[in-house]
Amino acid sequence: MNPSTALPMRRERFSRSPSHLLPMFNFSANHLTLLSRTEYRSCAVFMVLDHSTHRVYRLHDFTKAHAMEPSSYYCVSGKVNSADKLYLVIESVKPDTKHNRSSMAPVPVDGAGK
Repeated sequence: MNPSTALPMRRERFSRSPSHLLPMFNFSANHLTLLSRTEYRSCAVFMVLDHSTHRVYRLHDFTKAHAMEPSSYYCVSGKVNSADKLYLVIESVKPDTKHNRSSMAPVPVDGAGK
């Protein structure tokens, strides 16, 4: 096989990813809450907190079709690229039914709320 003919096929195969030419891998997370949403020309970026791991993620929504409220928990699935710069690209967002909103109330450190 001629290497010059294989490269265009590879480009075409991965052209749907935002990083172009790089394969994408599945990801999913739950127990997420919205910290902020920023609108850009090409996408919306959600900053979310994973309450299970206490990590903050930047999720990219290139369709700008997903909505999240700061007072709810969500399950998110999508794709992640394998580039030097990590992109988590949202495919779906749904309410996290295993965690309810009442559990989001802050617990007093000194136990004063008991």
